[in-house]
Amino acid sequence: MRTRDTKPFRAFFDTNILLYSSDKGTPAKQLKAHSLISDHRSDRTGVVSLQVLQEYFVNATRKLGLEPGVARRRLEIFSRFDLVEPRLSDVLSAIDLHRLHHISYWDALIVHCAKVSGCQVVFTEDLQHGQVIDGVRIVNPFH
Repeated sequence: MRTRDTKPFRAFFDTNILLYSSDKGTPAKQLKAHSLISDHRSDRTGVVSLQVLQEYFVNATRKLGLEPGVARRRLEIFSRFDLVEPRLSDVLSAIDLHRLHHISYWDALIVHCAKVSGCQVVFTEDLQHGQVIDGVRIVNPFH
């Protein structure tokens, strides 16, 4: 996503990017997800929220069939990113974004958490690539 000549930027990881890093059924996406995660871990610029970690565990065990202990260990690794713990004010702000931009509440909460944590980008497949919502650019890294 970035070259050696570009400055590191803060990026929020949506659940689907973390899931692809564990999905052996999509090797190209798995490789790309691993690369993004690795780059942002080493630069200390990755951000996730409790919502994302919870969704990761549920979907990794249900959809990908990961053993719960393995999914838990991976979740612990992802939690080493900066972690956003939404509060009531964040929930209310997400409701406002949901209403204003006509996106799902859950996507609005992710965008809001990205903004309040200083992220310039949300990596996700769930929103329109290139769209800017509340000052945060949506990037589908597989686009």
